[in-house]
Amino acid sequence: MDGMNDQLEEFTKVHDEFITEWNEVMRSGDTSSIERMTDGYYVAFFKGINDKPIIFNRQEAITGMKQSVKQLLGATKKFENRIIRLKDEANAVVFYEQLIMKNAELLARLFTIENWQLSNGKWMIVRETEESIN
Repeated sequence: MDGMNDQLEEFTKVHDEFITEWNEVMRSGDTSSIERMTDGYYVAFFKGINDKPIIFNRQEAITGMKQSVKQLLGATKKFENRIIRLKDEANAVVFYEQLIMKNAELLARLFTIENWQLSNGKWMIVRETEESIN
């Protein structure tokens, strides 16, 4: 079990860095440090309770992320109530509430689930689910 605890500690550090990088991205506008998605990555975005998800592939997600960051430059992202669980030594799931704030105003509130995978010594996001909870 120590191997799993060590892996959880290592992944938690990786995710802590990811959060720090996100906030730098919101200041600089350069998203390259957070483009940690596998080639098969996709994100499912749920807007309303009865709406079907909108699915974006890796390239669509990166394009959308760049546009979003450009529009929200100067905002901050808060990652609240984060829970990290390892499925095994090479797969992790992260759950959190994402708050996007600008000038003390809440712009967006999302429930986020990220699935990460260790591949060639590097943690990458395989898929993501986001649901608006505003």
